Amino acid sequence: MSVDRLEPSFVALIATELKVRPQQIAAASALFADGSTVPFVARYRKEATGGLDDGQLETLHKRREYFIELAERRDAILASISEQGKLTPELEAQIRASTGKQELEDLYLPFKPKRRTRAQIAREKGLEPLALLLLEQAGAAGASPATLAAAFVSSEKGVADASEALAGARDILAEQLAENAENRASLRRSLTKNGSFEVRVLSGKEAEGKVYQDYFDHREPAAAIPSHRMLAILRGEREGFLLSDLAIDDEAEVHSLSRSWGLPLDTPCGAQIAEATADGYKRLLRPSITNEVRSELRERAENEAIAVFRANLEALLLQSPLGLYAVMGLDPGFRTGCKLALVGPTGKVVATDVIYPTEPASRVAEAAHKVAELAKKHNVHAVAIGNGTASRETESFARKAMREAGLEKTVVAIVPETGASVYSASAVAREELPELDVSLRGAVSIARRLQDPLAELVKIEPKSLGVGQYQHDVDQKGLAAELDLAVENVVNKVGCELNTASPSLLRRVSGLSERLARNIVSHRDANGQFKDRFELLKVSGFGPKTFEQAAGFLRIGASEHPLDRTAVHPERYGLVEKMAKDLGVPLAQLVGSPELARTLKLEKFLDEGQGVGRFTLDDIRAELERPGRDPRPIFRVPEWREDVTSVKDLEVGMSLEGRVSNVTNFGAFVDLGVKRDGLVHLSELSDEWVADPKLVVKVGQIVRVKVLEVDRERERISLSMKTGAVPQRPAQGQNPATRAPASGQRPGQGRQPQPAKPAPAKGPASLSDLAKKFNKSL
Repeated sequence: MSVDRLEPSFVALIATELKVRPQQIAAASALFADGSTVPFVARYRKEATGGLDDGQLETLHKRREYFIELAERRDAILASISEQGKLTPELEAQIRASTGKQELEDLYLPFKPKRRTRAQIAREKGLEPLALLLLEQAGAAGASPATLAAAFVSSEKGVADASEALAGARDILAEQLAENAENRASLRRSLTKNGSFEVRVLSGKEAEGKVYQDYFDHREPAAAIPSHRMLAILRGEREGFLLSDLAIDDEAEVHSLSRSWGLPLDTPCGAQIAEATADGYKRLLRPSITNEVRSELRERAENEAIAVFRANLEALLLQSPLGLYAVMGLDPGFRTGCKLALVGPTGKVVATDVIYPTEPASRVAEAAHKVAELAKKHNVHAVAIGNGTASRETESFARKAMREAGLEKTVVAIVPETGASVYSASAVAREELPELDVSLRGAVSIARRLQDPLAELVKIEPKSLGVGQYQHDVDQKGLAAELDLAVENVVNKVGCELNTASPSLLRRVSGLSERLARNIVSHRDANGQFKDRFELLKVSGFGPKTFEQAAGFLRIGASEHPLDRTAVHPERYGLVEKMAKDLGVPLAQLVGSPELARTLKLEKFLDEGQGVGRFTLDDIRAELERPGRDPRPIFRVPEWREDVTSVKDLEVGMSLEGRVSNVTNFGAFVDLGVKRDGLVHLSELSDEWVADPKLVVKVGQIVRVKVLEVDRERERISLSMKTGAVPQRPAQGQNPATRAPASGQRPGQGRQPQPAKPAPAKGPASLSDLAKKFNKSL
């Protein structure tokens, strides 16, 4: 069997875990083995997988890789034990039945080459037969261990007397006990289920480690410790302030292990076995399993933290875009002035400057004149202000400047600038904006992230976006992998405009590598904009398989073929043309007409041989009704009170609107525009009990909160979203000036402007021929 094919037993196991049919798992696994991506399979191969969604497919993909690695390790272990001449049919059956890596390693442990242990040294001295004799004579009340050991005393082998011989035999028994797979599994279960995590402060570190004072004398069940507490304790240990241990009833565990021998231990030989059991538990088994369980607890805590970070990142990337409008970006500052960058509808930099609307320079009139002049000249639709230093002062200035210039409808919005400085100094920024100073690049990023957060934020390393929890304390490789998946999931969910997307965005599209993304941009620069999707096949390195995986997620808003603006895959163009022909209308008339799409009798187009079933047909109809639909919400900004700009302006009982800036396991942080985020604790998120904050709030969400407590000295704000806070402002109720048109194009994204009179298709027949050629090439 090929190493990239999943074995039937593992297929069945994954099917049980996901509560689906084995056939669905086998089909999806085969697609992955052939190079298909999760987004492609989720969107365009629903018939094959029985409609598995992207979450199920991602889990399947991870479990598939796990089991393939397990199978490779299993085969290596079997080969190793076989070479030693110790592989029995029973052991082989146990190893082949293993479904977990830890279980597999436990079975291999007694046969694993290791450094010279005390037991190994005893075996070299010829004491293993003595250990076996002790086991055989455990039931004989009259058997004398010393007499049995006397036969093994040998100066030549380094065994001085019977006492030394018995000590060596006990070492062998202790190791045998500690390496027994059932014993290890039993203690692992016990520590995981019943263990208590105990923490104390390191002597003499009380004053230095006050930040960890909640854990100076802390105890809680290991199975229930939340991710954020576990990671905080581990950080305290690394920094040298805390000590922790896993506590359990050791006496009961030793007693249980003693029974596992199935021998009487109240005899002289039995006493030797009992002594070996206690030693094996204390010296070998307990430390080994304790380390494993601590590692599992740490891994669980890290995985939870990574999951929180991933959910926050996806929510951040899915924030509503303003759309295709000119935007002025302001990166506020006091002493160094406010950096200004104006970008056009496609994100191209039009103008830059530095203004001084705040202290200490306070050249307000001059700054207002520049801002108003640029806004009028370039038809600026919105002013985006970074939420760092002097943000509220700059916001107040911008609103006043717009009013005095007669531009009241201009949107003035404060946007999170997290990561803007990282982008400004990055290789991506140097490549995009080589002529601009680093400080001005930040203003460009602020403007563009209001236009389209996704298109801009993909250029920044996810870890720099400030929506994580203990992100520096977790496995960095695992974190990076999950965050990459999050970005790819969002990009493919939204879609990507082929003619404006940056390499940073394109490389996240299904099937595309960074090299291919750059080849696309190079081809676009050399040959002009892509006129249809099939031109992708002319890009260097872009073969039929890549086209299959990527084409459906790449949109061309200006294409004369109407389906190029949709999520309909080119392999189904001929099918949609048949639908239009069946209705007796031009293809362009069917695309975007809900009335016509709903009249389609989909059963007429079922074709199992071609993989066309109800899933595919339902998706096509939905796309015909709303071509290139964007899953992101309608654009809106929080309405911050102009009289509340700092913590000192807050009063208990105030009802305010804010933007969720971060979500953790213990609650959500909300930006109220006062330079310090407030915390809505888990217990204050809802009138009902909340197990997972991510189910109630998301990063970027605009919420209404009530101020519960203000600690002005430490600048801490406690908030509530429970009943009593002013009801939420409806999503549809914002000022029309701040709403992106229903069909407004977003730079580099899927929703595109539709012409008033749809242009006729550019020779549908010829495109169908190309589609047929493409399908044949697969």
